[in-house]
Amino acid sequence: MKIIEGGAASAKGFSAAAAAAGIKYEGRTDMAMLYSEKPCHAAGTFTTNIVKAAPVKWDQDIVYHHQGARAVIINSGIANACTGEEGMRICKETADAAAGILGIPADSVLVASTGVIGMQIPVDRITKGIGLLSPALENGKEAGNRAARAIMTTDTRPKEAAVQIEIGGKTVTLGGMCKGSGMIHPNMCTMLGFVTTDACISKELLQEALSENVKDTYNMVSVDGDTSTNDTVLLLANGMAENPEIREKNEDYKAFCQALDYINRTLARKIAGDGEGATALFEVKIVGADSKEQAVTLAKSVVTSSLTKAAIYGHDANWGRILCAMGYSGAQFDPEKVDLYFESRAGKLKIIENGVSTGYSEEEATRILSEDEVTAIADVKMGDQSATAWGCDLTYDYIKINADYRS
Repeated sequence: MKIIEGGAASAKGFSAAAAAAGIKYEGRTDMAMLYSEKPCHAAGTFTTNIVKAAPVKWDQDIVYHHQGARAVIINSGIANACTGEEGMRICKETADAAAGILGIPADSVLVASTGVIGMQIPVDRITKGIGLLSPALENGKEAGNRAARAIMTTDTRPKEAAVQIEIGGKTVTLGGMCKGSGMIHPNMCTMLGFVTTDACISKELLQEALSENVKDTYNMVSVDGDTSTNDTVLLLANGMAENPEIREKNEDYKAFCQALDYINRTLARKIAGDGEGATALFEVKIVGADSKEQAVTLAKSVVTSSLTKAAIYGHDANWGRILCAMGYSGAQFDPEKVDLYFESRAGKLKIIENGVSTGYSEEEATRILSEDEVTAIADVKMGDQSATAWGCDLTYDYIKINADYRS
């Protein structure tokens, strides 16, 4: 597997563009388009929130009931959520406008929105934006980066990843972009994520690969405990690498899944590290668990603890909060057998052994916790299963950002 620079326009046959449509923001791009030269198999995972935005409903229908996706139209600023029949009409008009300009079927156009809930999108600006996007489509990392920037809301930086593998003697590329900074506590995936590949793979295995992978990647991210109405991850495969089609779970499928895991894991970490107001990525590893389920439960409980997140912000090795969060998680373990470590680029330090403080140096702990990526490792000494969750510290700026988000 070769890691390359790039994003969602890196794979053969895919292009991307960005435009300033003035949907909500001024002085910046706020619409993006992804386009494939050939029809794609499409896979998707979507929010588990009962309140689903119109684009989620539109995309679920396209992914589950139609063949040959060709384009994705994304806007930032307004979420098109809780907008009733008008919201669905806007999705249709968006797809119709893109279909007319690109010369493709409307049921091959996916749509995605992110931003303020409850506002109606000015559809005239959407159609104007589509007119600007189409002639600007380009392949390559620069075009992909422009698209990744256009879909940002409270994100402070674009989030991209790309990788190449060899399947059947052919070079296969996977690239992706995502956005997400707040309202991140998915039971499915993240805010918005888009992965493209030129791999030739059946639609059924494409969906299975994505559905399985989100469990260990996007499902393990939490910024603030809120699951969005718009959560969507789309995976498009156009087959232009011309590798032998992956139809069964063989070594080629395994290689594809490993590459997909790299993309999604990288993007998941970038979301956590760019949480609203965050100064540090907070990673929690549970090792020595007796089951995967136990490890996942414990890791998520710690990474979502507001008190623990506040301690990380203060560079305070308040390990009692971590043990407490593990204790109320619902998972069974013996607290008097737990070892806990803090680790970062500054070093690694054992904080407790068998549930009791090691008498560690507070100064050394603070030095380790002062890095922009910090890991807590808890060994519960019950088995050989493990899980990793990602979050961020809780800062004053999180409140400031969300107190006046609509204005």
